[in-house]
Amino acid sequence: MVKKIIKLAQYTLNRNMSSTCLFCCIIENKLPVAKIYQDSDFLVLMDKYPINTGHTLVLPIYHYESLLCMSYSEVAKLYSLVSVIAKAVVSAVNADGFNVGQNNGKAANQIIPHVHVHIIPRFRDDSPDGKWPGRRVAKLEDLKNTANKIRSLLPPVLDIQDRKYLKA
Repeated sequence: MVKKIIKLAQYTLNRNMSSTCLFCCIIENKLPVAKIYQDSDFLVLMDKYPINTGHTLVLPIYHYESLLCMSYSEVAKLYSLVSVIAKAVVSAVNADGFNVGQNNGKAANQIIPHVHVHIIPRFRDDSPDGKWPGRRVAKLEDLKNTANKIRSLLPPVLDIQDRKYLKA
């Protein structure tokens, strides 16, 4: 009970500090996105500016500007979820591999100051010159279609604290 009260207090405090945060606006359903999964701790959605089809973001519901602000247990839960989502992403888009990326601070090129992990599917022919493929703006309908494919490949019950799936 005490942990829930502390978490609620952190949530309230952090929510006040993040009124202009793009991800917090998304979490509050103020902006349209292609959601894959959501529970009381995390949101998984398609990146609106994907490097490749299937580029997915995993972020905590609570506003943490940096991974260093999160508890060890929260980071463990975050990356446990990343591994489950990555498996579904790779299968959904028939990727040959994937990158997992997480930036902290302006010097590390963190654009939105809210912790988020990128899952970027990779394909044998996506970077013949060894450079990252370019980003593009994706259509919301295309993102939703890909999100549905990924969601359909998630296990019926995640083994991370009895999480529930977002209904399509």
